[in-house]
Amino acid sequence: MEHKNHKWLIYALTTVLLWGVWGAFTEIPEKNGFPGTLIFAVWAVTMLVPAFFTLKKVNWKIEHNQKAIVYGMLIGLLGAGGQLILFTGAIKNGPAYLIFPIISLSPVVTILLSLLLLGESASKRAWIGIILAILAIPLLSYQDEHSSIKGYLWLWYALLVFAAWGLQAFFMKKANNIMKAESIFAYMTISGLLLIPVVLYMTDFSKPINMGLKGPYLAFGIQLLNSIGALTIVFAFRYGKAIIVSPVTNAAAPVITIILSLVLYSFIPHPMIIAGMVLAIFSTILLANE
Repeated sequence: MEHKNHKWLIYALTTVLLWGVWGAFTEIPEKNGFPGTLIFAVWAVTMLVPAFFTLKKVNWKIEHNQKAIVYGMLIGLLGAGGQLILFTGAIKNGPAYLIFPIISLSPVVTILLSLLLLGESASKRAWIGIILAILAIPLLSYQDEHSSIKGYLWLWYALLVFAAWGLQAFFMKKANNIMKAESIFAYMTISGLLLIPVVLYMTDFSKPINMGLKGPYLAFGIQLLNSIGALTIVFAFRYGKAIIVSPVTNAAAPVITIILSLVLYSFIPHPMIIAGMVLAIFSTILLANE
């Protein structure tokens, strides 16, 4: 039993480290002239790496009954769609240290949908988390006359990702008794690959594109962190309890992203924004424990 507990902790902490670093560095290739649409394409390709090892463990068997296909593709497209909006909209218009705390609040969507559609009840802790999330979003989007961030387009994109990933988690929850995690991961990979032609069509190839080491190659390394983290969290849930794994991964990864982002850009946010970050972290911990 101790061995299993030790395993879940290793997998969970690996996910936290990978996703935290990924979040802080994911905007760098675009700032170096490699467009977000192509970053998405690179991310979709990196999903093949963990998918290979995941499917090999189950002898390449993917559940393909009607329910599995519908839920698998729905989960996959919501996840991939969120990634697409993140790369082409949110990161392009706003800083990672503000975007990722908002995205980390996506359990609000999952819990509210569970209350409305599944007839579940929420604890006092969950309601406190929801209230803190509502308070955190306007604080995170605070701008004064000295702010380096202008406009709220980044916020709308971040909220779309927040909604997509909250919906994805809700359908993952519903699919829990329908299909195995390996099959879900396979459909997530397929969904990302299917959207590559879309992002290639969206890409303006008439503009200069950095195809050097700081373009696609750097993007591949950064996005591989995300993909491997998606695999390690599958195993964290396999060996550990969801009520422990969720708060560790959901709350800790954005903290690493925030700290690294602020160090990278040598920037201290306005106290209102810092307050929003703190509320977002506490909210995520409370919601992830629900």
